[in-house]
Amino acid sequence: MATTTDAQPPAPHGADSHDLIRVQGAHVNNLKDVSVEIPKRRLTVFTGVSGSGKSSLVFGTIAAESQRLINETYSAFVQGFMPTPARPEVDVLEGLTTAIVVDQQRMGADPRSTVGTATDANAMLRILFSRLGQPHIGPPSAFAFNVPSVRASGAITVERGAGKAVKASFTRTGGMCPRCEGMGTVSDIDPARLLDDSRSLADGAITVPGYQGGGWNHRLYTESGLHDPDKPVREYTAQELHDLLHREPTRMKIAGINMTYEGLVPRIRKSMLSKDREALQPHIRAFVDRAVTFTACPACDGTRLAEAARSSRIGGTGIADACAMQISDLAAWLRGVGEPSVAPLLTALQRTLDSFVEIGLGYLSLDRPAGTLSGGEAQRVRMVRHLGSSLTDVTYVFDEPTTGLHPHDVQRMNGLLLRLRDKGNTVLVVEHKPEVIAIADHVVDLGPGAGTAGGTVCFEGTVQGLRTAGTVTGRHFDDRAALKGTVRTPTGTLPVRGATANNLRGVDVDIPLGVLTVVTGVAGSGKSSLVHGSLVDGPAGAGAGVVAVDQGPIRGSRRSNPATYSGLLDPVRKAFAKANGVKPALFSANSEGACPACNGAGVVYTDLVMTAGVATTCEECEGRRFDASVLEYRFGGRDISEVLAMSVDEAGEFFGAGEARTPAAHAVLGRLADVGLGYLRLGQPLTTLSGGERQRLKLAVHMAEKGGVYVLDEPTAGLHLADVEQLLGLLDRLVDSGTSVIVVEHHQAVMAHADWIIDLGPGAGHDGGRIVFEGTPADLVAARSTLTGEHLAAYVGA
Repeated sequence: MATTTDAQPPAPHGADSHDLIRVQGAHVNNLKDVSVEIPKRRLTVFTGVSGSGKSSLVFGTIAAESQRLINETYSAFVQGFMPTPARPEVDVLEGLTTAIVVDQQRMGADPRSTVGTATDANAMLRILFSRLGQPHIGPPSAFAFNVPSVRASGAITVERGAGKAVKASFTRTGGMCPRCEGMGTVSDIDPARLLDDSRSLADGAITVPGYQGGGWNHRLYTESGLHDPDKPVREYTAQELHDLLHREPTRMKIAGINMTYEGLVPRIRKSMLSKDREALQPHIRAFVDRAVTFTACPACDGTRLAEAARSSRIGGTGIADACAMQISDLAAWLRGVGEPSVAPLLTALQRTLDSFVEIGLGYLSLDRPAGTLSGGEAQRVRMVRHLGSSLTDVTYVFDEPTTGLHPHDVQRMNGLLLRLRDKGNTVLVVEHKPEVIAIADHVVDLGPGAGTAGGTVCFEGTVQGLRTAGTVTGRHFDDRAALKGTVRTPTGTLPVRGATANNLRGVDVDIPLGVLTVVTGVAGSGKSSLVHGSLVDGPAGAGAGVVAVDQGPIRGSRRSNPATYSGLLDPVRKAFAKANGVKPALFSANSEGACPACNGAGVVYTDLVMTAGVATTCEECEGRRFDASVLEYRFGGRDISEVLAMSVDEAGEFFGAGEARTPAAHAVLGRLADVGLGYLRLGQPLTTLSGGERQRLKLAVHMAEKGGVYVLDEPTAGLHLADVEQLLGLLDRLVDSGTSVIVVEHHQAVMAHADWIIDLGPGAGHDGGRIVFEGTPADLVAARSTLTGEHLAAYVGA
């Protein structure tokens, strides 16, 4: 019997028509009614100068709405434990898929969090040792340093018939070291730093922050009845001193209230030392650094594990040894295990470890504390999780994934982004580097400028189309900095001798002063260990006036902004006060001029108890933060809230001439513009700034000082191709003014512009830690003896 076939191709299924993410009418932050169509299951790169609106479109609109819609699918109870993002200001948003944001936020401040616990690697390693370790000590929890051992016994009553008591016991074998409780370090408190023994308690003998001024912490000791509050501490008996410093918790009536009295040392241990140092307020952290010494736990040698967990081994290797290995070495050791009974587990663990190596993190160890990772390293550790994921048709959103990567590693990162795309995922990348833009399937270029001058889509299309589009990104896409014809002569040297921090191998180097020195090398080669360990925090920098300008968070409240941090607000307040014949404090949102309804915050925070709290714009001041009477005072035709709403460039014109001319304010604004922050609003919260913006803000503040040695950590982070030239000019001006500048950098334009290059390597981790080149950029290109030399030669076309 003959069969017939339909010559017409089948009509496309309706479900296959949703192949675009459509954004129409986006108004988040500075976006001006932006509409774009982003292809799904493709790699799309978003470009544009800093402040052009890339993050507002990708993170603030697309990712935020996707995560908000997913959160709404959970029960009200679960939503109460999750952040509650507001709906983005956008008219239409169609075709969204689940968004996974892989950003550069540093990993959690939990002191027990490590690279291994932040991924699945530790969990799989624990299972492996519970199966194959000899002697056998118990289940996987027996190898977990965050699980304590528990033993309990007693009687339970079983209600069956007449009911009878049954004796029962419960045990759980954990791997936590009982001495340090899984921290790996123990702390010793110096009592002399807690007390001024020449004073009495009433006169402020306790010098711990928060224990002065008559508060409850202070009254706990002065009114306990255990001590004479007017007697100098040095005259205490041994028992009185023990009660003050070490007494165990005791219930007693103090000031007519039932309270628990506890010695000063255990109380401080619980309230301050149980938290991660970086999570403490600055003044508390300074006290802890002064009064507390941290040493490796003598019971577990810093491994965090109990003795039983350390005793169980596979072929002579314990789990503590495995976690301390460099991941690339651990992967090699694992290949030699070869036990058929756990073959699937070995395959999964091997795949995870190989992902670390492939992503350029093979130099890490699984016991490395997560809080010590840089933003770029933290982002790549998160990426390891997603590479092995079974999810497809997901939208992955990356924020400059090449931050902290050597040109050699950028090529590997490109391969990983393409792998995620080829699994059927939509990959959205905010990036400035032309090497990443070049692999994009689709490019969205925002601009044309920053802040109010940006917020529009200047180009949408292919990379080839971008090159000929005439936009700022297109014009600078093929920019290449040339090697300097002549280099500066050093005015002296900063000697570093026998540097051994982390992976450094007794490094000796003379860092020239009075010139622009660039320290290069692949990620993990020892650059930060040399610069920060030996210069900033080490003996070589002592007395040399070394100032580190990094990308770390700026300490301050959510009220802090560029105007307060840079010191700009002081001359501005004085100018307003002088012009109106009133006090300067009126023009501070943290003082007398604050709106009474929101206390100068501009928003009202409401705690909804069962669900996450919300912040709403204050109805009284409409977000302007000041009392209405303060806004009646004007200077140069503007009130104080209008000044704070200006960008740095606008304020520079305002305070530079005319009746509002204020030289002190104009000088600060000039420094902010010099570092490429002309688009920032003066009143923008510091919490909204990127790492690169924070670093440039710190640099602007330090520029007011003369001389010294500045250490900059990747100042090109977050900088557009067009802004790199401005940064090089700024570095030149700093050096010409008498400042020695040392830059840890991967950007070839900065290398080419250097007077002197120090290249570390040749590899990462234990394959690095040595100086592989010292000299001028021209010599490095001519020698081509290192990875950096090869990439720099290709960059300058030599």
